[in-house]
Amino acid sequence: MVPNPNPARRSEKSQQAILAAALELCAERGYARVTIEGIAARAGVSKKTIYRWWPSKGALLLEAVDNAVIRTKPFPDTGDLAADLLAQMTAVVRLLAHPPLGPAYAGILTELQYDDELARAVQEQFIGPRLESCSARLRSAQAQGALPADADLAMAVELLYGPLYYRHTLRRQPHDPDRIAELIAHVLRALGAT
Repeated sequence: MVPNPNPARRSEKSQQAILAAALELCAERGYARVTIEGIAARAGVSKKTIYRWWPSKGALLLEAVDNAVIRTKPFPDTGDLAADLLAQMTAVVRLLAHPPLGPAYAGILTELQYDDELARAVQEQFIGPRLESCSARLRSAQAQGALPADADLAMAVELLYGPLYYRHTLRRQPHDPDRIAELIAHVLRALGAT
């Protein structure tokens, strides 16, 4: 029986080497062709080390993507909701449209269709906190009177980010900033923004 991975036992240097190797290989070969063996060889660690810290390739790459995204700026709140949404959504598109994060995240989204544990981790560790950041910004806009008190904020988040995910998962050309601004304007009008 394989024990549960223990993140507390990680060597920082080895952890960073593994995460970097996973993203590099994903960018070079595509998610499906990346193996734990390949990651271990690139990072200079054993497979056993990787499996001691992560239960699967998907979990490892999720952490690599999450760490890279965490280093980006927090959701802006300048008082201009449309400008804040444009800045944040443009940054998301930029991250997801280019290697190494784009191919890694596309692979994770595919893999979660077959891996319930990974699907749960994506929701809890990656999507949930980011949805909360957007919802908090929308609540701030409500408090400032820029959105009606009865605006459906959960639906607003889906309307804003659904098109970005649609284009990413189907490997279509991502929206440029002008098109993202049009999307935001449509959603804000639908919400009754002032």
